[in-house]
Amino acid sequence: MFKDYAEKIRNARVYDVAKKTPLEVAPGLSIRLNNRVLLKREDLQPVFSFKLRGAYNKISGLSEAQQQKGVIAASAGNHAQGVALAAQRLGLDSLIVMPKTTPDIKVRAVKHLGGDVILHGNAYDDAFEHAMEIAKQRSMTFIPPYDDPDVIAGQGTVAMEILEQHAAPIHAIFVPVGGGGLIAGIAAWVKTLHPEIKIIGVEPEDAPSMHAALAADERVLLDQVGIFADGVAVRQAGKEPFRIARKAVDEIILVKTDEICAAIKDIFDDTRSITEPAGALAVAGLKKYVERENIRDQDLVAIDSGANMNFDRLRHVAERAELGERREALISVTIPEQPGSFRTFCGIVGLRGITEFNYRYGDDTQAHVFVGVQMHGGDAEKDALINELTQSGYSVLDMTDNEMAKVHIRYMVGGHSAGHVADERLFRFQFPERPGALLRFLSRIGKRWNISLFHYRNHGAAYGRILTGIQVPKEDADEFQIFLDELGYKAWEETDNPAYQLFLS
Repeated sequence: MFKDYAEKIRNARVYDVAKKTPLEVAPGLSIRLNNRVLLKREDLQPVFSFKLRGAYNKISGLSEAQQQKGVIAASAGNHAQGVALAAQRLGLDSLIVMPKTTPDIKVRAVKHLGGDVILHGNAYDDAFEHAMEIAKQRSMTFIPPYDDPDVIAGQGTVAMEILEQHAAPIHAIFVPVGGGGLIAGIAAWVKTLHPEIKIIGVEPEDAPSMHAALAADERVLLDQVGIFADGVAVRQAGKEPFRIARKAVDEIILVKTDEICAAIKDIFDDTRSITEPAGALAVAGLKKYVERENIRDQDLVAIDSGANMNFDRLRHVAERAELGERREALISVTIPEQPGSFRTFCGIVGLRGITEFNYRYGDDTQAHVFVGVQMHGGDAEKDALINELTQSGYSVLDMTDNEMAKVHIRYMVGGHSAGHVADERLFRFQFPERPGALLRFLSRIGKRWNISLFHYRNHGAAYGRILTGIQVPKEDADEFQIFLDELGYKAWEETDNPAYQLFLS
């Protein structure tokens, strides 16, 4: 189908800088999905991404005159490092224009590889325009990130390796898609040699440039794109990648942010490596495809395309991974504002793990609780729990797919009480993190004292931490102290803490 590209891929110069990365079985995913899942580990490249393949193939093919004047690129990440490394190996000058919003870790990485860096603008488009101006002024050669035959051919060597490494029949290869250079190269090689293998692209729902182009049968310019998976945050698919994709890509699957986070965790569980969001796209799409098609006993390949993860994103990934896997439910429950109501509610939840529990006293009649609950049976178990709570007289709202609730509200529950809370004392508690510990705490309080504030989050540590307000009349002070002593949990009173006085009391 693409014999010209097959020849270019076969002769691509990439191995001066790139290495043949392993194609590894993902044992955990394979068992869970009842298929043989294989990961093409492009995260193990010297710059932790496949991008150096295309960059080196392009730069090494320039004329001597072009090389002497140096190369320039616009990028916020992986392409920048690929160009810088390729130029360094060839002894050339390189200049990378990066948006001012580029994380320091990526700027430092480019400089470490010998590239000069100019920070310009707040988005890739600004950096691109500035790079083109400089290229014209200095007669430097611009190295495109994806829309170039030599770049596409360099990326296509990934597919050449896959077919060399795996002789058994492959049902489908899943490929992350941004501008389309990687999927174009892979599709051109695979469809020429084995047209029966499906080539399936995967994009984030908020950055569907190739999906939109194929649906419209022409390239479209998206108004905006999400940047969580910044490695594929492209507003328009490349012209040449789109031409190839129209003929050789079987479909594009779109995935949510939570599904990407779940895929990052899946890869970590099987490889103990941390993949960047764009790098985990293929696994997220693979999982969605298996669920949709209900296939079994097939060989499925996912491109683990990069590991340039910003450290500060790990918290977000960890919080959203369980939601993406449908192993956590977020629900809002309205319960009576009276002593013992928390205990009754927790009794219904049972021994399911509580991931967080947020509440602040509002009035004398009702309490609104925001709670995260671990699920082992997916949506079916969540629906059963909600039904059980509803049958017990509670008003319940499912917040699991509510983006505002997940991003903002869960952190804003609490604050000042709507009215004066009589006899409130504030305590921090620490207890062993195990099933039933939270229920034990609430059971010990019983109906003796009312809880007016409650905050708990599972931090993945050996000990759970609770911040709670308890209404303790002065005449109960001695009895309450006995309760604390018998409880056996570490406790610190924070009633006089200025943070409490300013923001909670």
